[in-house]
Amino acid sequence: MLAVGLMSGTSLDGIDTVLCEITGYDESTRVKQLNFTTVDIPESLRTKIRKCCSRELVPVDLICSLNFELGYLFADAVKRICKESDIQLEDLSFIASHGQTIFHIPKAYDDYVPSTLQIGEAAIIANECKTDVISNFRVMDMAVGGEGAPLVPYSETLLYGEDHQSVALQNIGGIGNVTILPKKGDDKKIIAFDTGPGNMMIDEAVRTFYGEKYDKDGFYARQGKMIPQLAEELKEHPYFKMNLPKTTGREMFGEHYTQELLKKYHSYDANDIIHTLTWFTAYSIAYHYKKHLIDPYNLKKCIVGGGGAYNSYLLELIQKEMTEVQVLTQEEQGFSSEAKEALAFVILGNQTYHRRPSNVPSATGAKKSVILGQITYPTL
Repeated sequence: MLAVGLMSGTSLDGIDTVLCEITGYDESTRVKQLNFTTVDIPESLRTKIRKCCSRELVPVDLICSLNFELGYLFADAVKRICKESDIQLEDLSFIASHGQTIFHIPKAYDDYVPSTLQIGEAAIIANECKTDVISNFRVMDMAVGGEGAPLVPYSETLLYGEDHQSVALQNIGGIGNVTILPKKGDDKKIIAFDTGPGNMMIDEAVRTFYGEKYDKDGFYARQGKMIPQLAEELKEHPYFKMNLPKTTGREMFGEHYTQELLKKYHSYDANDIIHTLTWFTAYSIAYHYKKHLIDPYNLKKCIVGGGGAYNSYLLELIQKEMTEVQVLTQEEQGFSSEAKEALAFVILGNQTYHRRPSNVPSATGAKKSVILGQITYPTL
């Protein structure tokens, strides 16, 4: 079967679009990446997404419209990759769309219940592409007591599990998240959780100071130096005191939080702030590895994916923070850092297509395994 996976993450750096050939299901799943592209999100839509993700009062008509606007953009991404690959839309068996997370509440607080909201209307994608669309993957896991994230561990188990050693799969998108795969035959459970900020805070600082989308290869961070007072404040963030399983997102490490820090430390050099925020991502990863993974799993190997894998300075800082673990990239293992999450949703969509479960309860805290996602059929 041919399928397309769509992933628009918290970093807002584009719509990752992957075309795959996939066969089988469960342990017999075999997937081959045929093409990958990242479709840019227009700045006007980025601005709308950031506004919808803020904790400020947001007009409901903005969210309503953005849901459909993103649906059309996602459909265009599918059309583009099919055209590039000389594939007809009717040759696709399904499209798996993660959607754009607007807000995520993994645990109840005040009078809010655990919940999650991803937008990018599936009906628009299905109608425009004349293809079944599988979307809204997170909600069923939450319906059975899970946090709705992380969801990629199922695909990671199929693709990266090793016989002789445990492996950590670290994704660095807007948020950082890790899946630990025990060596095959080990009785330890697969666990996964968000390690904290990935590129999100760095990107916000670079956008504020230089008007650029991200710090390419850590250019600005390399020129800066640590701000000890800021580093100590970051280390006291309440996320580090939360127990597993746990997830986070833009609501905790996004624009509002970062801008407050930029105002507080406005007298410091921009590159020093960017350096410290880059160090903070490395620190947050190493902190959680040392607390939960290195000794319990005898961990020696970490494979990094996501946009952060292309920031060599960030990788250097991660390696420096945990010298006992070898830090590698997806490319060094024969995979694509950029395509990893979009490909994961092809695998999850394939499970849904075959009416098979694909959450990992030990990672999300769900009470049981469930079939994820909802299927939207195209118009006749």
